[in-house]
Amino acid sequence: MKDGFIKIAAITPRVEIADVAANARTIVERAQAAEKEGARIIVFPELSLCGYTLGDLFLQEKLLSGCVDALFYVAENTRNINAVIAVGAPIAVEDKLYNCAFIIAGGRIIAAYPKTNIPSYGEFYETRHFTPFDGVTREVTLSRGGVSMTFPMGYVVCKCLSLPWLTLAAEICEDMWVPAPPSTCLAQAGAHVILNLSASDEVIGKSDYRRTLVSSQSGRCECVYVYCGAGSGESTTDAVYGGHKLIAESGNILAEASQMFDGADEVIAEADVQSVAAERRRRNTFAAKRGQEVYFDLKAEKTLLTHRYIPAMPFVPEDGGAREDRCAQILTMQTEGLVTRMKKAHVKTLVVGISGGLDSALALAVACSAADKVWGSRENVLAVTMPCFGTTRRTKSNAVKLTNALGAALREVNIKKAVLTHFADIGHSEQERDVTYENSQARERTQVLMDIANKTGGLVVGTGDLSELALGWATYNGDHMSMYGVNAGVPKTLVKHLVHYYALTCGNKAVKDALISICETPISPELLPPKDGEIAQRTEDIVGPYELHDFILYNVVRRGFAPAKVFRLAMHAFVKGEGGEDRNKGFTKEDIYKWTDNFYRRFFAQQFKRSCLPDGPKVGSVTLSPRADWRMPSDATSSMWRQELRAAYEEWSD
Repeated sequence: MKDGFIKIAAITPRVEIADVAANARTIVERAQAAEKEGARIIVFPELSLCGYTLGDLFLQEKLLSGCVDALFYVAENTRNINAVIAVGAPIAVEDKLYNCAFIIAGGRIIAAYPKTNIPSYGEFYETRHFTPFDGVTREVTLSRGGVSMTFPMGYVVCKCLSLPWLTLAAEICEDMWVPAPPSTCLAQAGAHVILNLSASDEVIGKSDYRRTLVSSQSGRCECVYVYCGAGSGESTTDAVYGGHKLIAESGNILAEASQMFDGADEVIAEADVQSVAAERRRRNTFAAKRGQEVYFDLKAEKTLLTHRYIPAMPFVPEDGGAREDRCAQILTMQTEGLVTRMKKAHVKTLVVGISGGLDSALALAVACSAADKVWGSRENVLAVTMPCFGTTRRTKSNAVKLTNALGAALREVNIKKAVLTHFADIGHSEQERDVTYENSQARERTQVLMDIANKTGGLVVGTGDLSELALGWATYNGDHMSMYGVNAGVPKTLVKHLVHYYALTCGNKAVKDALISICETPISPELLPPKDGEIAQRTEDIVGPYELHDFILYNVVRRGFAPAKVFRLAMHAFVKGEGGEDRNKGFTKEDIYKWTDNFYRRFFAQQFKRSCLPDGPKVGSVTLSPRADWRMPSDATSSMWRQELRAAYEEWSD
């Protein structure tokens, strides 16, 4: 449960129709076993203590009293387990019969959730037996052998005392299928976890629709949604029950299994409830309406991430088809953004500084696509190569080949003489290869691009990407500046895939060959002289690997995670999984700490550059535009974040 993770189990044991005592024993046994495996929320199906397909047996006094006995049995025999349990049973209150989900923790029933939407269509005939909940929360007392338990029955939120972000509530089967599910109100009332105890039968196509409902409701309510369906043992007189189980988080399915189709009567996932809470705080349209709360407690322990996959590249879909779709969409969005700016500004040319690297290659490709739409030709796309001290034969050759293959106009402006004159003007030695030596070149290049744009009535298309903006890896008023930054919302790990996708889909072999060569070239600003004709300055040797930085960027900016959690997730994704899996990413614990600390240091210190960025299209869920998603004072300090990171590193046990 550390860092907001909690292990959840949805279990469909074989039910014995009307044998309440046998079902209670099975539920206790399965709950105890799941708790030993680390599950802290354990969910069973609708009417799991007696069976859903009982028909008129629901009206038998013997069955109802047996269910009360079973509830006490489950509560008493799970008193010492560190978990909260949800079971289903009928209960008679005020001469009416309700189909309820009971929440049990610490040896007592803490709440009951009556079913609101009672179906009587098709194969269902529940209104023959059950009364729909009228929205009025009642206090209910059950007694057995001189022992009583009192609890609320209605729309309440169960809150864990030691883990304030762990709040849960329940609804039952049909409640999810209606236009206004009770879970929507329960989420607004503060429930981060919604449990659905269900007995939905299987017909062709229903499981797909059910999956869509679970996913969409977890996304709409910004919650963890646990669906547990009835299965084996239910009467098959007129229907078949498949034991479908799903666990979703914020619109994403974490785990899924079917008793009928997969032979699985249990599914386990580790949900990040802390992330759910953080996302609700971020979304100010989430209308919170606090309701009645009841309390339980669990012992806070670390949840090992043995069932949760942490992607090493959160910006890049692992599925090839999904990755291609994303690349196509992003290229379209970049192009449309630039097209709109071109039309509004009435520009006559597009000016792109082309270096032979990934970012400028992507920007030039987007500029050409925009030119096709606006002008019907690419002759007014001006690709400017500006060789200087660090330019290598390979990068210059790639820049020239790509420009010619795309059909853009190529201009070469050698800036060595201008930079040397500038060194003389400011009294800087050419042999002193410091930040002034490097930045003078970057600023001269930007001056050239801006003035060419002025001269031709054009617009300078910026090439810098999202990862560089996060790290401040740009020269202030140098490559930091443009008139429209088409790559500003694209992280470096995705830039390479975009370039590669364009290469494979452009239908031009010369363009493809040039782009593939660019993809295979080390990332470098080329501001220091080459060694033996090869690139001497490799960006990732200086600021760190972009694969890791993009992982950190996503979890810091998009998820808002604390440094200790970011470090833990990075270790899990890049070094060693908490189930013992070797991630084989080539990183050590020391590497993760070093580059994560470097990220925080640079991210805070370089905000002043992001505070005055040019316009650029937002294409994903993370952007650092000061006018859109990210507002941060330039003078904030990173000390608190870096101190926590250091403590997490020192406490980490291999």
